[in-house]
Amino acid sequence: MAFQLKNIQKQKKKASFFDIDSILKKEISFGASFSNKKKESFYTELYVLLNAGLTLKDALVLLGEEQKKEKDQTLISQIVTDLIAGKNFSEAIEELKEFSSYEYHSLKIGEQTGTLQKVAQELGFFYKRKNEQRRIILSALSYPIVVLCTAFLAILFMLQFVVPMFADIFKQNKVELPWITQKIMVASRLFQEYWGIIIVFIIAIIVLKQILKNKIWYQKYTSQFLLKLPLIGEFIRKVKIAQFTQAITLLTGAKVPLLNGIQLTKKMIGYYPLEIALEKVENDILQGKSLHQSMGNYKIFDKKMVSLIKVADETNQNVTIFKRLTEQYIQEIEYKSKMISATIEPFIILILGVIVATILIAMYLPMFKLSTVIS
Repeated sequence: MAFQLKNIQKQKKKASFFDIDSILKKEISFGASFSNKKKESFYTELYVLLNAGLTLKDALVLLGEEQKKEKDQTLISQIVTDLIAGKNFSEAIEELKEFSSYEYHSLKIGEQTGTLQKVAQELGFFYKRKNEQRRIILSALSYPIVVLCTAFLAILFMLQFVVPMFADIFKQNKVELPWITQKIMVASRLFQEYWGIIIVFIIAIIVLKQILKNKIWYQKYTSQFLLKLPLIGEFIRKVKIAQFTQAITLLTGAKVPLLNGIQLTKKMIGYYPLEIALEKVENDILQGKSLHQSMGNYKIFDKKMVSLIKVADETNQNVTIFKRLTEQYIQEIEYKSKMISATIEPFIILILGVIVATILIAMYLPMFKLSTVIS
């Protein structure tokens, strides 16, 4: 029997699916005090304590005592207080910004089906995989970003201080400058005059992005642009698909009907192409199509994924198949992240090396003329 998701959503007054920007951010983030790693430990240890026979209240009391930060202790104490006052676990967290709608619905279903212990275990696995994904992504991007920022600062330093110093020397000695040197000096002069405007422009872009991020048209066009990028587009798609399979694994493991699992996750990934595809998949299922038949019509889903889901439809092994898909996608994400890192690093170094070399050549070409004038 399917759950009445509309009734559950009505109980969730303040939080909504549209509050979640990204599964790698708000969905798996506890905000300022409760980090992703703490969330992983929280649910894993909660499962262990519940499996050992402790009541939910006693388990949360023990978890609260283990917290090192006062904010975390206060947070869990607040949940315990609400439990004592007669609230369910899901009701106790629904007004807390540290917990997402995903957790609220998962725990709510766990309470309704008597599988709260299983849900806690799956949430622990869920966030463990999320943290692994995030580490993989950061590992792939950290070195190129450091190199890019360092080189960018070096270029700015040269434009701000080195080029003007050479410009004064050339001006004093009335040396005729090559074309490339003139252009570099123009760039240096523009940077000196408008660096404040440049910084304001960058800040304006960041603010505008935050304002537009929930707009449907913005999500549509930015996602289409990113998908077309070599390597990066495919990487992002696989990350989002892996997040979807992880969510379905958790919900089907908690005995949630597959259709309800799709309804719960389609608004939570924060990725427009996947959200639209899942909405169409949901409609197809309601019209009598199987899951694999519907998914096969949309390019965002791999043929390999559709084939395995066909097996799940025929054997009724959704949990096993989606768990296997999640593991495969995580392995592919790790491989692709290493490939992206290995590809981007030399490319960035090459581009920045060309820029720095161009500036140096532009400065040293007039030096030969200058040495002739002096001699």
